[in-house]
Amino acid sequence: MKKSILRYLKHLLLTIITLLLIGVIVLLNLGGSVHYGDHPLMRNLDQEGPYLFFENDSILNVNYIRGNKTDGFYVDKQTYSTDSTINAKCYFPLDSTSFDISIRAQFKTPPTTYQDNSPVLALSDIESGYKTFRDFLINNKVIDTHLNWTFGTGHLVLVGDFVDRGYSTTQVLWFIYKLEQEAEKHGGYVHYILGNHELKNMQGKYEAASPKYYGVAAILGKQPHELYDHNSFLGRWMSSKNTVERINGNLFAHGGLHPDVAEADLSLEEINQINRNNYYQAYFPKREKTSDDELILSTRTGICWYRGYFKEDLSQEQIDKTMHNFKAKAIVVGHTIQSKVNRQYDGKVIGIDVKHPKDYQKNWPHKKSEGLLIEGGRYFRVLYLGGKEEI
Repeated sequence: MKKSILRYLKHLLLTIITLLLIGVIVLLNLGGSVHYGDHPLMRNLDQEGPYLFFENDSILNVNYIRGNKTDGFYVDKQTYSTDSTINAKCYFPLDSTSFDISIRAQFKTPPTTYQDNSPVLALSDIESGYKTFRDFLINNKVIDTHLNWTFGTGHLVLVGDFVDRGYSTTQVLWFIYKLEQEAEKHGGYVHYILGNHELKNMQGKYEAASPKYYGVAAILGKQPHELYDHNSFLGRWMSSKNTVERINGNLFAHGGLHPDVAEADLSLEEINQINRNNYYQAYFPKREKTSDDELILSTRTGICWYRGYFKEDLSQEQIDKTMHNFKAKAIVVGHTIQSKVNRQYDGKVIGIDVKHPKDYQKNWPHKKSEGLLIEGGRYFRVLYLGGKEEI
């Protein structure tokens, strides 16, 4: 009897080990990871900010959160004229660093089309990961360790979903704002193309936001939707951005362009304007289905929401027609997770949404970022530590 029990336990243990090994292999093949802990600083609110709100057309309030749960919190508030240049700092608790920002209440809508011979580096779906974002740019020589722009006249394209699902949303947004200014000084460009999560934040949908930001809003005396509404500086700044651009012959959009969009006789500028007119209006299906607005804004076919390149059975002919109608070589998209940056449909669809590391999360195996470099007519998968592979 004793031998039978031992034999049974031995077989049971071997079975469990085998199943675990199979599970690990499947997890690794799917690009998955196990989350096994969080850094305690993820909920730090001391020095959080700045949060800027327009009191009226001529007055801008700059707010920082100070304090902690033990001693209590308070808001450090300063008032400025909207005509002034505001020198501010943005603090990142995880490594106790900060960066300077020069803030001006001027918002310009960027062009939709750019054409030159400069390199293009694109990444998407950073999801509030400031350290991941910063270190990726340093390792790939877009900026130096002092956050100075080193990419010359190059284009840095951020293909949406840089907010939500993390604890560094404020740091990421101000970092993009800073990068825009740094790039402009050197003749370069930062293109912040909005995704569905940017729209969610502007429309007051916070189901994917970190719980941290409910606390931030409460301390500031705001409701969560007010953090990025049209009365907030970052909200106005985001609402100036595009949802699709063509850069050196390549399209960039967070979700993509549904085949029906190519049939709608709309220019890229018109698509951007339809979206911009509705940034603060949550989408709902209307009884009348014939308008172009419905096609562009829908959570199924919309530019920021479309997943059809990876979820539907599209033909090469449909992809070719979209590229032809918008005078493009290829389209670069995020939104739909990929195991690695890759090209599909004869290289005309490039998926760049990968599972980036989270600032405050511990995962096994450690996640690694990827991006896309377009240079000299060639396409490269760009790796976290600065390596690259042609695709």
